[in-house]
Amino acid sequence: MKQYDALYIFTGVSRDEALQANLDKALAEVTRLGGELVGQNTLGKRAFARPMKKRDTGVYVKVRFSIEPSALKELVNRYRLVEEVFRVQILAVDDRREAKIAAERQARAERQAKKDEAREAQAVEA
Repeated sequence: MKQYDALYIFTGVSRDEALQANLDKALAEVTRLGGELVGQNTLGKRAFARPMKKRDTGVYVKVRFSIEPSALKELVNRYRLVEEVFRVQILAVDDRREAKIAAERQARAERQAKKDEAREAQAVEA
């Protein structure tokens, strides 16, 4: 199984309960095809750059899941039939890129820790 990141856009959702119901319906398609969910992150309501289908805002949700690559085309075809999903973009997760990003985050955290230690040492001296 391979990991993918999907960005879902839901329009016409005014309540959190309605958003969760629509998201559950969309994610049920992944599990129906033998995939498993890894994580999800609601990015919130955002304005489109230009109106699409007479809509100008949507709620964005980023989801990471694992599924067989052979089932991905069928998943995309099913999303065309699900009315609650306004748009979906699915990208494969690049393991090398993820490792590089994690290393950069760790290096940044180490640099910040050194800066904090230096500031504390200066505050103690003063």
